Amino acid sequence: MSAALLHHIAQYTKLPAGEDQELLNFFRRINVNKKEMLLEEGQSCKTHYFVEKGCLRMFFLNSKGVEQTTQFAIENWWITDHMAFQLQKPASFYIQSVEASQLLALDFQVQEKLFLRFPQMESYFRQLYERAYAASQTRVKYLYDLSKEDHYRNFIEKYPGFAQRIPQYLLASFLGFTPEYLSEIRKKHRS
Repeated sequence: MSAALLHHIAQYTKLPAGEDQELLNFFRRINVNKKEMLLEEGQSCKTHYFVEKGCLRMFFLNSKGVEQTTQFAIENWWITDHMAFQLQKPASFYIQSVEASQLLALDFQVQEKLFLRFPQMESYFRQLYERAYAASQTRVKYLYDLSKEDHYRNFIEKYPGFAQRIPQYLLASFLGFTPEYLSEIRKKHRS
């Protein structure tokens, strides 16, 4: 079913031999169309998504009603509204597909059963959360420490293929720019 997920898990923890299929039975396969909503603000967040193929984004509406992208998830990345998922509270974010995507979904109640059956999965998720938190800290530092142009340049250097893959207006939203400002920066870098 998902060699990608099993390979990803193997990078962080060792699973019992011959139990791959049993582990994968805890997940649901979902195919979503481009721009399909998986979660909306105020809904109960019951699912954590692993991207096998495609791209998702998480965003919120700011006080002006403008979408502010806070996170992307591409192949082998996870995404959910973590606070809403862990506390089983209404979501503060939206999750939408940027591209047609193939996902594996892990529901909250099923996750608890997964952890009981495969305790090493708690270690797997702990390590993922630690890395995600570190990345979040770095992103906040960049927002305060780098100029907007340097922030863009840093993102392009770290994720060159990804920056070409997503629409410019979404990249601008993620970086905290207007699409027009991002266009000016791109023009400056081409010349």
